[in-house]
Amino acid sequence: MDITERITQLLEEKYTTDEAFADCFTVEIEMKPGNKLYVFADSDSGMTFEKCQKISRFLESHLDTNGWLGEKYVLEVSSPGIGRPFKFLRQYRNNIGRTLEVTLLDKTRQTGVLKAVDEQQVLLSRKEIQREGKKKKEVELEIPVPLAQIEKAVVKLAF
Repeated sequence: MDITERITQLLEEKYTTDEAFADCFTVEIEMKPGNKLYVFADSDSGMTFEKCQKISRFLESHLDTNGWLGEKYVLEVSSPGIGRPFKFLRQYRNNIGRTLEVTLLDKTRQTGVLKAVDEQQVLLSRKEIQREGKKKKEVELEIPVPLAQIEKAVVKLAF
């Protein structure tokens, strides 16, 4: 079992046995050269600095006790952040009301406000200007996007 599998297993135990972390989940674990371990965790109630800090201390104690990374290592625990692609359905649910940029398997892109999510699809909404004769009219389009067709989805910040 490699280090990322061990960390994943350890965190799953933490989430299921510690009520304070019951709504937390691991999004990704990356091991980089130079003994750098990055853990990206999220929570259905929002990932706070305090939760990240407690997870980091929990992991540090296990890493130090078991010597999994030796004496010198870097451990960073954070939420996935805006630019990281979604990996789980619950990330979509946690971001309803935010603007997403979705890249489909055919490489086309859809951008819109995430309105709804279910097991099969996400529903994006965006406003477009349409012509009716000489008049222009703003209409709201709802775009259903099947989850199976999504290659990558990220939160898009508006500036």
